[in-house]
Amino acid sequence: MPQPFETHRDQFTISTDPSRLDMEAIAGLLSRAYWANTRTREQLERALSHSLVFGLYKGIFQIGLARVISDYSIFAYLCDVIIHEDYRGHGLGKWLMGAVHNHPDLVNVRRWMLVTSDAHGLYRQFGYTLLEQPERWMMKFDG
Repeated sequence: MPQPFETHRDQFTISTDPSRLDMEAIAGLLSRAYWANTRTREQLERALSHSLVFGLYKGIFQIGLARVISDYSIFAYLCDVIIHEDYRGHGLGKWLMGAVHNHPDLVNVRRWMLVTSDAHGLYRQFGYTLLEQPERWMMKFDG
């Protein structure tokens, strides 16, 4: 697992230190997200333990996160990018995405993937596009 990474802006911090993660705050955030609101606590804890998680904090309070699943070389899957409703619209999502893509262990990853229904504008700013040749891609989804 990569060494913890941290960056600061005003009263906010982004950190990959797993000891800082607030499971209650994360569960609360994701319970209000259309893509994650049916996950069990056990699923959430297991997913976080096998991912590089970028926590976003205001002081000691966790107000956001982004999760990356990667081999740190060829492929990375970005998911669970979320900012608490009270802090949206202040550039924190953009700052969080920049931290993810500037993480020393991820800067040279060749292919990034994500799935979104509503945040295309944010992700396009970081070079994401719709799939080229989607007929080549397959998936298996067990609900």
